[in-house]
Amino acid sequence: MNRNLLQFSPPKMLQSIKGMLLLIMLSLTLVRTVAAQDLTITGQVKGADDGAALPGVTIIVKGSTNGTSSDADGRYTIKVSDPNAILVFSFIGYAQQEVALANRTTVDVSLEADIAELSEVVIIGYGEVKKSNVIGSVSSVKAEDLTRIPAGNVMESLQGSVPGMDITRTSGAAGANVNIAIRGNRSLTASGSPLFIVDGIQYNSIQDINPNDIQSMEVLKDAASTAIYGSRGANGVILVTTKRGSGKTKVSFNTYTGVSSLNGYPDVQNGAQYAAQRREANRTAGKWSSEADDGTIFSVAELDNIKNNRSTDWRDLMLHNGSIQDYQVGLTSSSDKTSFYASLNYFREKGLFENDVLQRYTFRTNIDHKISEKFKVGTQNQFSYYDIDRRRDPLNISNKLSPLEDAYDSTGAVIPWLNNNKTVNPLMDEEGDNFVNNSVVTRLFSSLYVEFKPIKDLTFKSIIGVTSSNTRDGIFASAMTVARNGIKPFTSFTNTTDLSINMENILTYNKEINGHTFTITGVQSLLRNKREVHASSGINQLISAQGYYGLGNANEQIITGAPYTESGLLSFTGRVQYDYKEKYLLTLIGRSDGASQLSPGLKWNFFPSVQAGWRIIEEAFMAGATTVSDLKLRASYGLSGNYAVDPYSTQSNLARVPMAYDEKLAVGYMFDTKLGNDDLSWEKSTTVNVGIDFGFLSNRLTGSIDLFRTKTVDLLLNRFLPASSGATRIVQNIGETDNRGIEIALSAVPVQTDKFTWKIGATWFKTREEIVALATESDDIANGWFIGQPTRVFYDYEKIGIWQTADADLATTFGQVPGEIRVKDQDNSGGIDATKDRVIIGSALPQWIGSFNSDFKIGNFDVSIQMFARWGQTIQYDFANIYDPTANENSIEHDYWTPENPSNDYPRPNANTSRSAMRYLSTLLYRDGSFMKLRGITIGYNLPSTVLSKTPFSRVRIYLNGKNLFTHSKIDNYDPEGGGNESNPLSRLIVGGINLEF
Repeated sequence: MNRNLLQFSPPKMLQSIKGMLLLIMLSLTLVRTVAAQDLTITGQVKGADDGAALPGVTIIVKGSTNGTSSDADGRYTIKVSDPNAILVFSFIGYAQQEVALANRTTVDVSLEADIAELSEVVIIGYGEVKKSNVIGSVSSVKAEDLTRIPAGNVMESLQGSVPGMDITRTSGAAGANVNIAIRGNRSLTASGSPLFIVDGIQYNSIQDINPNDIQSMEVLKDAASTAIYGSRGANGVILVTTKRGSGKTKVSFNTYTGVSSLNGYPDVQNGAQYAAQRREANRTAGKWSSEADDGTIFSVAELDNIKNNRSTDWRDLMLHNGSIQDYQVGLTSSSDKTSFYASLNYFREKGLFENDVLQRYTFRTNIDHKISEKFKVGTQNQFSYYDIDRRRDPLNISNKLSPLEDAYDSTGAVIPWLNNNKTVNPLMDEEGDNFVNNSVVTRLFSSLYVEFKPIKDLTFKSIIGVTSSNTRDGIFASAMTVARNGIKPFTSFTNTTDLSINMENILTYNKEINGHTFTITGVQSLLRNKREVHASSGINQLISAQGYYGLGNANEQIITGAPYTESGLLSFTGRVQYDYKEKYLLTLIGRSDGASQLSPGLKWNFFPSVQAGWRIIEEAFMAGATTVSDLKLRASYGLSGNYAVDPYSTQSNLARVPMAYDEKLAVGYMFDTKLGNDDLSWEKSTTVNVGIDFGFLSNRLTGSIDLFRTKTVDLLLNRFLPASSGATRIVQNIGETDNRGIEIALSAVPVQTDKFTWKIGATWFKTREEIVALATESDDIANGWFIGQPTRVFYDYEKIGIWQTADADLATTFGQVPGEIRVKDQDNSGGIDATKDRVIIGSALPQWIGSFNSDFKIGNFDVSIQMFARWGQTIQYDFANIYDPTANENSIEHDYWTPENPSNDYPRPNANTSRSAMRYLSTLLYRDGSFMKLRGITIGYNLPSTVLSKTPFSRVRIYLNGKNLFTHSKIDNYDPEGGGNESNPLSRLIVGGINLEF
């Protein structure tokens, strides 16, 4: 070791300190010199259209973070070090402008109005128009809005963001579908699902498409907008445009992973509470008076658990944390002739139950190629593969199990039988291969188009799309499962093949003459659907380890079937779009559809529509209205149809009936219980829509208001028939409905500076449904349809409490005693009658739906908050039904009546009264299902360019997201979005993710 290094020399250290001080002084001098050379730039920013000063304009020195904002008079001051620097001026509603200083110290700028937003293209079906020229009720959703909230189904991300579209997810199972209704329910039994069009081709498996692959989405709501799709668009149309290749080659990688947990679930009684209810039930029946009688109502094992305060939480044994993960790689590139986009995605979701897992693999390619100035071709292809394990929901069993029973024996093994050998332990479904429910789905969606421009203003485009899908469903349930409960094993194997062919031939002519613009479109469309199903099932499979692949070993009740269905739709459409200087707008549409499902002579119908718009902002008298930046009135009228019934509904089919004849097995045939209707025609809806679009303060505040009314006649009604007819149902054109409502959408930018931006948005809509007519002039109580009421209502006795001791004499006149459910005598007759005393309790239709979102950008950080509310609906609360008055089964924690606790919530337990014998039990089910929830919060951070320049990445964003974090409702510990279901509860989700581009 060099000992000189360890020597301490004060003179040398002083010299070093002097050198360091000299260096610092020189640096400070240089800084002062540089500061002295800084230039102060001043100026004023005005609007080029009216010369008015613009406050709040962001001014930044290009390539730096040095910036400022203009004051209330549009004036600004900024210091720069480079006399040739470039200033960048940006402001909402105006085009960004770059200005070189060129040794100037005063720079005044006039910003031009940004017409890019109003010129933004909106897809409207077989064409596109400028956003400013849309005159139907169309809502547009941008790509960034579709990826805000992680979801396996992109439609779940849209919840609350589109006025008029009601989206709910009522199941927390992995891969569960969402329910979608646009402007309420028009039909009573026909399908109300909207039509999905992906890149011009019908494709209803929207869950296949990764949100990162979508460029934009449009929702067509009024009949005039959907009329271009005729009968297919009767329930609204959702247009999806996927990403295409653009610019230089770019690779992106997006991933997130997270954990899901239970988002509220009511508690069942613990051991002590359950024991108290059983004692009370037997006290009511005169079988118990004190704990000395416990031996007569509890088993030895139950008494031991009561004594030692042991209790089994069955729900906790069933429910676990779930997980979610998503990985997507995208590639985009283009040249002067060819553009290419490809993506590969893997998505996995595990639900809250064991054996509840969905895995999805997707691969997409979009290719466009310009052969010449006249010819262009392209293709889009998506391959999807699903591997899904489903768990039979065990909660409807486990919620009723006695908490005084053990789940495992002393060795840790699952106890197979519970409840005195009456119930299989639901944990047995998790043992080995006892229960398997697996589906494998393979789907190919492919389309090819050719575009030809023979002359300047004429375009012909032909598209053919094919969707081929194969689904294999295999189920095996051994005897010791919840599904079989000790009965012989059951096995089924089903293979379903679907083929859909969609051909579209589109001719478009555009012409502009002295401010008059015409676009004429003609469409010929063909849609064919085929389905083949091969299904087999059997009982008593000998070797359980073979699962559903051992179906051939089943030796009892072998059933096979191979149903086949085919349907087709042929359409011809014409559309004329006209505008005069983008001020007066008019669209006329006529479409003729022929559907194979309907009766001969009634298969075809014609669906016309008209739209008109007036862009008031373009009028000369609006030139001085500086506060108003956009104003448009629009109105539309249209007729649409619905043919959403099963194929062959016009025919009465034969059904095989096994029978015995002369003591021998024989087979007979009879008409199926569903009769055919040879007079089946279209369900038709007429819609009137009036709307206004507006913008204020250079579009810092924008919005729209729509009023609509839809009348539907000749409803496709699946009507029940009396038993004397020999059949049970028939589809007929019967009845009328009337829907009307209002939709409001607002967005604003309250603050925008160089360092902080705040954007907010809100939607609110209200829809009222009403049944106007049915098969007869009276209500259809059997089906739950009532004239003057919404399509989905609850009809029952009205519970007003529990009979109290003070009302014992009055209760006697109704044949009841204190502690029983009390319902209202609606007609004051002194008795309860099923015809006169049942009323409409509530409707599943909410009174209104609303949303609010707030987005902040603070430097490189961004924060997004989404709120959602669904208010005024009634739900059937399954948990209210988990109440056994005999206390043989467990119950949810209920406040039941006793002489010492005169509750008005639940009746008194009674060991002599079963659930089926308890009067008015159904009245306990109804709850106010209103809720408001914090739907999502996202906090993100974008790496600054100074850091990115040292990496191969052009963009890096990391984020943390929370979903369903908080729910406010009138039901404790439950998310009413679940619709009252006790099965497959909804979950809360926390995820972290990263977005990379390079």
